[in-house]
Amino acid sequence: MKKFLKITLLVVLTAGIIGTFVFLWMKSRPKVVVYETVNAEITDLQKTTVATGKVEPRDEILIKPQISGIIDEVYKEAGQSIRKGEVIAKVKVIPELGQVNSAESRVRLAEINEKQAQTDFDRVEKLFKDKLISREDFEKSEVALKQARVEVQTAKDALEIIKEGITKNSASLSSTLIRSTIDGLILDVPVKAGNSVIMSNTFNGTTIATVANMNDLIFKGKIDETEVGRIHEGMPVKLTIGALQNLTFDAKLEYISPKGVEENGANQFEIKAAVSVPDSVQIRSGYSANAEIVLQRAQQTLAVPESVIEFSGDSTFVYVMTDSVPEQKFQRKPVTAGMSDGIKIEIKSGVTAKDKIRGAEKKDK
Repeated sequence: MKKFLKITLLVVLTAGIIGTFVFLWMKSRPKVVVYETVNAEITDLQKTTVATGKVEPRDEILIKPQISGIIDEVYKEAGQSIRKGEVIAKVKVIPELGQVNSAESRVRLAEINEKQAQTDFDRVEKLFKDKLISREDFEKSEVALKQARVEVQTAKDALEIIKEGITKNSASLSSTLIRSTIDGLILDVPVKAGNSVIMSNTFNGTTIATVANMNDLIFKGKIDETEVGRIHEGMPVKLTIGALQNLTFDAKLEYISPKGVEENGANQFEIKAAVSVPDSVQIRSGYSANAEIVLQRAQQTLAVPESVIEFSGDSTFVYVMTDSVPEQKFQRKPVTAGMSDGIKIEIKSGVTAKDKIRGAEKKDK
């Protein structure tokens, strides 16, 4: 029995030693690495940059009154189309007391002068009929009477304008009726009936409405200084608008700011692009948009995934498979690389479409 136990223990010990030896031997053997392979392919490449911004009308016209007063009525609201000359609102004039008193005094004085001129004319007319004075004196008196009458009418018109902002003789040209100066769409009417308004002048003036031509839109955005040197006026732009999914719009770059503005530690340059909008699509002012600009393009060129390229200083290399049996073998070959779109890179020389190029290492499943 003891002899059997000794033999069993010896067998187990021997098996353990052999197993350990085999394990260490297997572990010491170099691991065979197997790589994926890719072929260069003929494709189109383009390098793009994206600028973020908004779509706006090229010009937004601020409609301001030519007189100060209070909004009496508002005839239009935001979102309505309007034609040039259409009335947007009416302003009621609140006259200043001093101006009214001065204008009334002028009317009274003009009426006194007219009355005196009429008396003088009647006297001169009688003398002229009796042939006691010359025609020249009669005509002078007649002119003086006409001038006095004109002065009365002018004084009354001035008083009426101060009180009402309008005269009966010029109702169609009334400055109390605020009219649109262009055809377009009303973007905003910031006033309501009862609001006080100030006449337009060099420094200020109350905005009655904002009107814009929505058929003339531009994209206004910003681009980083690292890419601004690679764009120029006239370049085509593809525009995508977040509010209008699955739609793209053509645009043409027409302005690049000569001066950058620092934002978040980087210099940004403003750009503008004219947008072409189909009649069937309605775009609202202020829509957020992205503008894709093609910086570089290569058509029908040989390209490989950029991940297979080895960069060493100013040189680039790939590993081309020379044998696959019993193990993969690769040869390091220099290549001339061209433009990259961030995923694939152009290969100008060094490999062909038939070459199998080493890619990523295969993972054991």
